[in-house]
Parts: sequence; C-alpha cells; structure tokens
Amino acid sequence: MLTDMDISSRASLKNITELGADLGLLPEEMMLFGHTKAKVELSVLQRLAGQRKGKLIIVTAVTPTPHGEGKTVTSIGLTQSLNVIGQKACACIRQPSMGPVFGVKGGAAGGGYAQVVPMQEMNLHLTGDIHAVSSAHNLGAAAIAARLFHEARLGKTEFEAQSGQAFLDIDPNEIRWHRVVDHNDRCLRQIHVGLGDNNGPEYGSSFDITAASELMAILALSHDLADLRARIGRLVLALNTQGQVITADDLGVAGAMTAIMADAIKPTLMQTLNGSPCLIHSGPFANIAHGNSSIIADDIALRLADFVVTEGGFGSDMGFEKFCNIKVRQSGQAPAAAVLVTTLKALKGNSGLATEVDSNVSNIHVLNISATNINALEQARLEAGFANLNWHINNVARYGIPVVVAINRFATDSDAELQWLMEAVNASAAFGCEISDAFIQGEAGAIALAQTVVRAAETKSQFKLLYPDEASLEAKLSTLAEVGYGAAGVSLSIEAKQQAQQLTALGYGHLPLCMAKTPLSISHDPSLKGVPKDFVVPVRELVLHAGAGFITALVGNVMTMPGLGLKPGYLKIDIDAKGEIVGLG
Repeated sequence: MLTDMDISSRASLKNITELGADLGLLPEEMMLFGHTKAKVELSVLQRLAGQRKGKLIIVTAVTPTPHGEGKTVTSIGLTQSLNVIGQKACACIRQPSMGPVFGVKGGAAGGGYAQVVPMQEMNLHLTGDIHAVSSAHNLGAAAIAARLFHEARLGKTEFEAQSGQAFLDIDPNEIRWHRVVDHNDRCLRQIHVGLGDNNGPEYGSSFDITAASELMAILALSHDLADLRARIGRLVLALNTQGQVITADDLGVAGAMTAIMADAIKPTLMQTLNGSPCLIHSGPFANIAHGNSSIIADDIALRLADFVVTEGGFGSDMGFEKFCNIKVRQSGQAPAAAVLVTTLKALKGNSGLATEVDSNVSNIHVLNISATNINALEQARLEAGFANLNWHINNVARYGIPVVVAINRFATDSDAELQWLMEAVNASAAFGCEISDAFIQGEAGAIALAQTVVRAAETKSQFKLLYPDEASLEAKLSTLAEVGYGAAGVSLSIEAKQQAQQLTALGYGHLPLCMAKTPLSISHDPSLKGVPKDFVVPVRELVLHAGAGFITALVGNVMTMPGLGLKPGYLKIDIDAKGEIVGLG
C-alpha cells in the first residue's frame, strides 16, 4: 500500500472555492489561502442564524495503546461515507500541534484513504493559527514582565505619574502566566527569568506547549470575536501582594492579544480524499486541556450540513468526558450519537496479559462467548481487554447518548476474533457495532458504519451532565473520580485544598473541571490497565482558567510541556529533490 504522504500527493483535489460552494458558503465568506484551503468568515453565522441545525456526532475511543486505534481515520472515513449514502456531512477536527508531529505521530490528518489533504499543509503551519496563539500568549507574558520591572523601578507614585496607568503591585511569586512554544522541549519546563543587570526582578517561570495555553482553550470555546475579546480580558495573569487577581484587562494587554488572534478565530476549510468538507480549528490537547475542536467550527458546519462529525482526544474518559462536561456546557449543542473506536490490538493491549502463556489465563473468562478457532491465550486476552471496551461503552451511555462501536480493522486481524468481538459488543449496551475498513477502502469501507450512525442519531437521546454547576469543587472532583473513572475516591494535596478554598472565595467555584491526567489508563496511573479498581485519584494542584471557563485539576505526574523521545518523528521528515515534504504520516 502507498504511504499516507504518497496517497495525499497523488490525490485529485477540488478547488477550495468549489468545495466551499458545495458546502453552502458564499465567495465572500471565504478568505483564500491558495487553492486548497480557506478561512471561513464568521459572517456566515449571521446569514444562517435561522437555519435548522444538523446532527452532531462525537467520535471517541477506548484507552489508547501504542498501536493507535484510528480515531481520526474513523472520523474522516465516516464523514466520507455519510456523503456517499446521501447525507450532507462535514468533519470538524483540531489542528495538529507540531510538538506531536515532530515528536511522536509524524502527522495527525488521518491516514490511508481516510485523511485530510494536502496532509503536509495541515500537519505543519496550515493558516498560522497556532503561531498566532503563541504570539498572543507570549505578548501577555512579556507585558507582565515589563509591568513588574517598571513598577519595581519607579514605585507607585512615580509609575502612575509617568505612565498614566494604575499601579498593580504584582507579586512576583504569584505570576500565573508564563510562556509557550509549539514544540516538545523538556528543558523549558522550569526556567528562571529576569537574570542580569536591568532585566529583573528575577522570578521562576516555565514554558508550556502552545496547545496547553489557555488561549488555545479560549479559541476553541469562544462563540464569536466579541466573546473571544471578553474571555481574553478575563484571563488571570497574576495576583497582587494582597492576593487579588490581575487580569489581562487590568494589565491593558487584552485588546492587543485579541488583535493577534483576530484571524485565528476563523476555522480553516479543507477537504478529505473524496472531496468531503472538513473544518479544522483550534488544537487543545485532551490530557492537559479539554481536547476538542471549536464551538465555532461546529456551529458553522451544523448550519450547512445534515451531519457533523467531530472527535474528542484520547479515550472516552478524556476528550469525550470534557466534550460533555465542558464544551456542551458552553455550546449548548449536545451530540445526537457517539462512535466509539476500538481494534483487536487495543483489546489485547488493554488486557494486561502478555503474549506468552500466563498462569492466570484460565481464570479470566468473563463472557459467555467463545470461538472454536481462537486459542485459549488469545481468547483470554480478548475477554480481559473487552472489559476496558465495555467500560467505555457504559461510560458514553451514562451521558444518555446512543453509542455505535466502530472496529477499525487491521490487515492482520483474524476473522474469528473479529466475529467474537462483534458478538460481544452486540451483547453490551451499545446501539450497534460495525467493522470499518476506511483506512484501506476510504468511503467504501465505512458505509455500514455510516448507515448505523444515521439510525442511532434518529433515536431520541437524553443527554445529561455528570455534575451540576452548583456542586462544590470537592464534590465535582469526587464525582469525576468515582463516577467518571470508577475510583474509590479522590485525594487532594494540601496545596490543592487551599486552592479549592481560594478559588471558591474568589467566586470561581461554579466552574466545571478539566482533569489533566494520563490518557494511558482510565485511572491516574498509566500502569493500571483494563478497568482499574480501588484506586484513589491524587489531585496535586488546581489551576484557574477564568477566560476558558474551567478549572484544571492536575492529577499525578501529568506535564504541560512534553519532551522528545529517543527516536522522535522529525528523524523521518525531510524534503526530496523536487522540494516536496516527505516522512509525514
């Protein structure tokens, strides 16, 4: 089979103006970036204000494994197939960060014959949104440092007299807004700034990856440019020496930060291999942010299409949970159905059983389903791994949404094992189950999945949130741990307890929670596979994101700046003799 890059390079693409017209956009509603991508003007929302909205489908997955489950492949394949069966469909996905592209994935545009093209443009700079977020964020950090310097240099009376601005009395030990860069760079996790003569005061700081910036979350959760401006104004950048918050509006930098992001708020229109439309917008990670594409992209697509397919990062305990408890809270747009992606490899990877014979194999049978041509070890691994899939099925169902399981087929999969898995899923709480061959066959490989998703979306869902706004922060944490993850409870550090009290006293206790934890386990511990039990979720810190409208709970050892591995993805990326990019995908 051709590589993803080869498939993308050989694709016959629609001109972006034709693609936009097919979707229902007017020429003046597209800001062209060449022939293959365009920014969509938000004026389309005013023109279609009374338009009936289509149905939103959220794609999620089981607990991730090193093999990759193919969530984006399934999202793109499903969108392509929905269009083939006569439903007008549009995908809405996040823009890839260059951190994972150069670090681990090598690309995040789908794959095979279910990808967004040109994939090299999507995976690298696209239309510059992530750079805009980085620049706006770092302007805020520079503004804090400058204000701190001048206030310390002049004192209150002289500063106010010379600058015409209020003296903020920033506490250098309470600066909450640091710096970002769109790369994995572990040496920037802890830094010291203000070193040298006439550069201080000195204080400890750090870099996060741009996808972890609150501005990225704000970009994804804003409704329009005015909302973006208001949210940036509410950013809490620091505290003063009396413990009161200092916002971007207080600092006078919010307007300039918004100006940098004025075009970034517009989603980027691209296409899949079969010419289906795809809106790409924002890129918050799901382990350290809320992990979903933007409310604006969904809103535009829902007014133009019958079905909109979006996805939440990682498993249903991560991006899907945050889609429900954060994004739906702010958008008011509940999904009509969910697609839960799994693979045979994922089942076995989540089983906790090695490939060699295990002494506990005979004790693992949990289902009354068997196949004569599956050996005992593989049967045991399937059954143990199915417990993880079944947990995710029930997790989606608890939100009142019909869930369709999509089995992403690999070429090496056994027909007997696939049949076993189909029977197991059909005996669960899932609405239905279909095998997807979208990677190999494109739109033809997900027809049955598309048809089942349409039927699921026609049922009456009864969407419900996991916890009410008025619950205390401690109660929300307990609910997320015990109901959301199946934990025995939650443990707050002394610092987290103090922060919960402080945030409540400052009037932020009503906000929802964004759990920053490992994606590699339903629990906080990546070594706990399958369906962990009797664990306690350790919350080490609570971080206010007043502009985005949530509080992040840092759990375990999760970090907001990834590091590069031993064999990073950039080793494969280059340009060939023709100047074409190679090695992505």
